[in-house]
Amino acid sequence: MKTARFACNGQVLEAVYEDGQLMVGTVAYDPEDVMFLPPVDHTSKAIGVALGYTEHAKELNLDLPEEPILFNKMPQTFIGHRAKIVVPPEFDYLHYECELVAVIGRPARKVKAENALDYVGGYTIGNDLTIRDFVSNYFRPPIKAKGFDTFGPLGPFLTTADEIDPTDVHLRTYVNGELRQEGWSGDLRHSVAELIEYITAYMTLSPGDMIWSGTPEGISHIHAGDRLRLEVDGLGALENDVVSHLKEDAS
Repeated sequence: MKTARFACNGQVLEAVYEDGQLMVGTVAYDPEDVMFLPPVDHTSKAIGVALGYTEHAKELNLDLPEEPILFNKMPQTFIGHRAKIVVPPEFDYLHYECELVAVIGRPARKVKAENALDYVGGYTIGNDLTIRDFVSNYFRPPIKAKGFDTFGPLGPFLTTADEIDPTDVHLRTYVNGELRQEGWSGDLRHSVAELIEYITAYMTLSPGDMIWSGTPEGISHIHAGDRLRLEVDGLGALENDVVSHLKEDAS
């Protein structure tokens, strides 16, 4: 089952996505007529995984430790499907990161990998946008690089865990219709289940918490004016335009 959150006519609504329509009870909403919101209503924490794929580390010429490299993905970055990504005026290298995001469904503490997926409520697509200028050994975790407002698009749907095998989905990123990034979750250095075991060994994960599992190789520079489309098998497509400012911010 796929669920979504959206705003329409001054209301925030939660819907089930069926047959191309957003169903709120018996009332159908056209997805083209609503403003999508992040599909996760509340999260106490969102944990990102840096260099989750070996090939991504190779394209950046970075060495890898055995343990996962974790950071906090800040909640003010979260925006929904079709919302605008607003970039700062000066930077050298901004790139997308298509990611499989696991959303915790029930409290998890000291969970073993073999049972860990039982604690996942669903999955969605995340775009962990990053300004590479601000990533160095002196500035890790990369709060500034990944922490600009709007740098965490999510959605469009939350797909229940029973419909997704997190070890076997393909991820793709298109920029202006051109395929730029493609990967397979089976190549993750640490599977979603292994990440849950590692994290819950010292931290309780609560319903709504998210694990952004990492991005495969294939990052590239993007600019204001670009249109991004991120796809993950079974989860739909997350689309966002990159802009230099919002209209209301224009002077």
